[in-house]
Amino acid sequence: MSAPRTTPWPLVALFAAGYLAPYLLPTTVGRLDSGLPLSTTAAGAIGSALLLSSAAAGLLLVSRADRIGARALARAGLVLCAVGYGGAALTTAVPAVVVGALVGGFGSGTVTAVAARGMAARPDAHRLSTLGLLTVSALAGAVYLTVPHLGAGHGQPLAALALTALAVWPFTGRLPLGTAAARSRRDRAPLPSPRSGLLLSAAVLGWSLVQNALWGVSGRIGLDQAHLSEATVGVVFAVALGAGLAGTLGAGALGGRLGTAAPIGGGTVLIAVCVALSAAAGDLRTFAAGEIAWNVLYPIVLSYVLGLGAALDPRGRWAVYVGSASALGTAAGPLTGSVLSAWAGFPTMGTVLAGGLLLIAAPLTAVALRAGRRTQPVVEILVETVATPAQSAYGTAAENSYASTSAR
Repeated sequence: MSAPRTTPWPLVALFAAGYLAPYLLPTTVGRLDSGLPLSTTAAGAIGSALLLSSAAAGLLLVSRADRIGARALARAGLVLCAVGYGGAALTTAVPAVVVGALVGGFGSGTVTAVAARGMAARPDAHRLSTLGLLTVSALAGAVYLTVPHLGAGHGQPLAALALTALAVWPFTGRLPLGTAAARSRRDRAPLPSPRSGLLLSAAVLGWSLVQNALWGVSGRIGLDQAHLSEATVGVVFAVALGAGLAGTLGAGALGGRLGTAAPIGGGTVLIAVCVALSAAAGDLRTFAAGEIAWNVLYPIVLSYVLGLGAALDPRGRWAVYVGSASALGTAAGPLTGSVLSAWAGFPTMGTVLAGGLLLIAAPLTAVALRAGRRTQPVVEILVETVATPAQSAYGTAAENSYASTSAR
């Protein structure tokens, strides 16, 4: 028998604020290119630096989050986002924009680390990651629809990131402070499942790299190879974004019915097919089919991957490492896609990327199978420790007014 589950909206809001930066990367980089005296390569480098800074935040803070406390860390991250992105939006000096992007990126990574650790402490980690992805997808879609009507310039997407951080700030009052004794005990706790965690992090880095290698050149595939107009390519991307929302809802509906290994392994194989199809597209039908199907599958697999990272450590440390590895892959993806397509053309690039995904599917599935033998499906992870889920991440249960009390 279970008590009604309450949704920890502060964690969902933080997740959305942290993940918004990579979701807006295409328009952020495009606006830097058109709004500032920067080459396409230089603008892309700034975008990559932003994501690298975000990944660095997660790696640096994973062992210090408990010591600092969730509320203080989240607020610090949101301040960095508001100051960094806001400052970059208000200036046209390229060095200042670079510094602002780095500061804001570090803030995004900090906020994401807090959200990941909090979600990992919950028995419904997969549901929460799905809800977070749904929220950030809807938010990014609203930004993509709004920004073109706000005039030219580089500042609009950066301002959206800063304003989102400010809007999320009120939610931090519901985050726990933690206790010194509890933080001390958690700091000494060893990291569980080191082999599975390292293998998962390495595989996720490659998985994310492939996704963003294709995304980084998808516009050029539509324009140059499929011979579509810019308006038509934009419509395809808009429909694909809507399909991503449908995929996120599908992930929530599936929950743990299929376990973890089948959605991750099988979904990655299907994504490989979509990657090859999109990269080889020579007309509207093929291009749209590949892009839309890919965007349906991507959030489904990602939600299970995030849930798997949470399953490996109730304190959320592997969840943070997995998120940081994903950010590293995201940062390297566009450059990889550009180099491969310039070297061998789009179809060959797609074949190489698809082959890489098929190889990556093996370790991802292996980790999922191993974790499945130790725990229930992802939706039911941490049930054995559900009596003290809040203690394992942030302190006492009393300090987590939104923590779940469900038990089976």
